[in-house]
Amino acid sequence: MLGKAGLSRLSLTSKRAPSPGWVCPRCRSARVVNTVGRRHSSTAASRPDKPYYVTSPIFYVNAAPHIGHLYTLVLTDVLKRWHALLGKRSILCTGTDEHGMKIQRAAAKAGSEPRPFCDEMHQPFRKLAQAANVDWDHFIRTSDADHRYTVEHVWLVLMEWGWIYEKKHQGWYSVSDETFYPESTVQLAIDPATGRKFMASRETGKEVEWTSETNFHFRMSRLRDALLEFYKENPKWIVPETRMKEVVAEVEAGLQDLSISRPRDRLSWGIPCPGEPDQTIYVWVDALMNYLTKAKYPMLPPGEEHKGGWPADCHVIGKDIVRFHAIYWPALLMALKLPLPKRILTHAHWTLGKQKMSKSTGMVVNPFFAISRFGVDCMRWYLVLDGGIKDDSAYDNSFIIERYKKGLQGGLGNLVSRVTKGRAWSVRRAVQDHGESSTEQLDQDFRACLQRLPASTMGDMEELNSGDALAKIMNVIYDTNAYLQHTAPWDLKEEEDQERLDQIIYLCAESIRICGILLQPFMPDHMFKLLDMLGVDDEARYFANTQYGSDLNYGTPKCSMEGSDGVLFSPLTSHN
Repeated sequence: MLGKAGLSRLSLTSKRAPSPGWVCPRCRSARVVNTVGRRHSSTAASRPDKPYYVTSPIFYVNAAPHIGHLYTLVLTDVLKRWHALLGKRSILCTGTDEHGMKIQRAAAKAGSEPRPFCDEMHQPFRKLAQAANVDWDHFIRTSDADHRYTVEHVWLVLMEWGWIYEKKHQGWYSVSDETFYPESTVQLAIDPATGRKFMASRETGKEVEWTSETNFHFRMSRLRDALLEFYKENPKWIVPETRMKEVVAEVEAGLQDLSISRPRDRLSWGIPCPGEPDQTIYVWVDALMNYLTKAKYPMLPPGEEHKGGWPADCHVIGKDIVRFHAIYWPALLMALKLPLPKRILTHAHWTLGKQKMSKSTGMVVNPFFAISRFGVDCMRWYLVLDGGIKDDSAYDNSFIIERYKKGLQGGLGNLVSRVTKGRAWSVRRAVQDHGESSTEQLDQDFRACLQRLPASTMGDMEELNSGDALAKIMNVIYDTNAYLQHTAPWDLKEEEDQERLDQIIYLCAESIRICGILLQPFMPDHMFKLLDMLGVDDEARYFANTQYGSDLNYGTPKCSMEGSDGVLFSPLTSHN
């Protein structure tokens, strides 16, 4: 394996690729221009020692993060924590995209060179991941040395195998979107503030400019049939289904070869094309490779590639970058003969005042302010519960306050307080001595509801539908409050109705325990406290422990229950 210095020398002197990794020797010598490999159907993902690998997109550092970035991070983290709840080793990768024309121009506008600009501007995204309690394993910057090594390696392999060629290219280019658009996808637009006319992308509304240049192209058009076959074999590859259909329709309409470099005299901030110092690698090719970089490609030895996590189990992305992840990315992976990611979760946007949040227009919500005002677990809970996967969602502080009061303070928090602090009963005794199952129909129906909840939640999470999973858990919380109110255990006398009292309290305590375990990926800090308040052992907080009646050792609090220590969700104060 060549070291970094060796690769640099090779890049400047030859177009011959180093060992491509993850490819058998026979394939290595083949010219794959005419035959696309089937490595995308690899069974590497089923290896028992492969960790669950989930990724967020890497975020552009041309402006500060907004609530949409927080939403993406939370969705990603919930999936990572869910699989950890299942007892699986899980890896989460996030980070920042720091190359490209947009960054180069933003740095120049700020009166800075690109490197110090990125060194400063990536910090808020790292801090946001920390503030959101994201349990990330890798925070990548595309300006990192290990990432450059991966990108150069990929370029040389694609060049060696004949997937890259040079030609003159002209078309409508959007600096904001960092992509060329066909003539049919641009239109004349007018700036309402100034009346200035300009050409813009129909899809994004961003300004485009006519560009003519000589650069390198990727033979993506040759992969049309392979992509369509893959989509047919994997109809649930993209969530939701509507975006899967959109991608299929776009590829069926035909694929053009992809321009994958820019003249260095126009774009100097990026990774130079190996052996071609006058060209810079296209920012999206550069950015997409981050998922491989942190999966340790191409550094792991043959037979152990899966140990780095690849193929990714799920890419979490916004709907505005579907084309890059669902067409460009699998095409590049097919050309490299690497396994494709197992799923792609695409989510909708948050709107503010019925307009899409946008850094360029200033229509954004500061995520740090939101976390400071409502708390990190509240924001995580709210974003998953109200956030859109298929359709956009409206963001409003009044919605958060309403949901908090009903769902967290008055729902879950009130339930925990009523059950754990009831003076007319003992949770520990109820867990130990709840006796025979109740014959009352209300109790039997409620118990059946608790028994169904884990499997139902699991089904939603397997479909990448964390919002529905969370809603089902919360519905059980509301049902438990209703059950408690209906059975009114405070009206029972301990001496005369102990068995009935214990039956009621046990059912409520079991509901809190099961829901508390299932809610850990969504609200990790508060559920840690809840399970401590209930006295659940640390090793009994996994999905396997959500079976009804599986734990009879809890009921004695592991923390102080006095004063504010015994309150799970405090009332929102005036400064909130």
